[in-house]
Amino acid sequence: MIALSLRPSFKQTLDYGSEEARGKIVDQVHQNEAKCEVKSFPGFICLRIPVEDRHFWSPRLNIGLVEDEAGKTIVTGTFGPNANMWSSYLYGYLIIGSVALFSGILGACQLSLGMSAWGMWIFTSMLVIGFVMFLAALVGQRLAAPESEVLEKIYEDAVGQKVEIH
Repeated sequence: MIALSLRPSFKQTLDYGSEEARGKIVDQVHQNEAKCEVKSFPGFICLRIPVEDRHFWSPRLNIGLVEDEAGKTIVTGTFGPNANMWSSYLYGYLIIGSVALFSGILGACQLSLGMSAWGMWIFTSMLVIGFVMFLAALVGQRLAAPESEVLEKIYEDAVGQKVEIH
């Protein structure tokens, strides 16, 4: 079950090498072709919902594979939005944060000078917009939960172990 956080993730150790782990995951995806797409690189795998089923909120699972000295593989997986959605939020928060910072400084200066502090209205509205964006991210994650569970199940079937997502 996917955890309620902005970037649910997991970490586990597999008893075999990274290339074998990558091969098992890729093979499992090819068996479930209708449910998932895979992009495979040495040390990294990305599982995504197929284009024809993908929505604006559809998730992807980024899996990092690092082999340790004992020949075991340390797997880190992170569920997140597609790059276009991630970029929208990144730039949105950057713009909102910048406007909030400068309008907050302006409003504080206006208050200290005894002027009408209209800069604080802008600051407050940026805080509200930022909070609304955060709530929209949670709603989008809730919409993506069934697709995230499909990606999680494909990974678990491939490695033969359950994961604890946090």
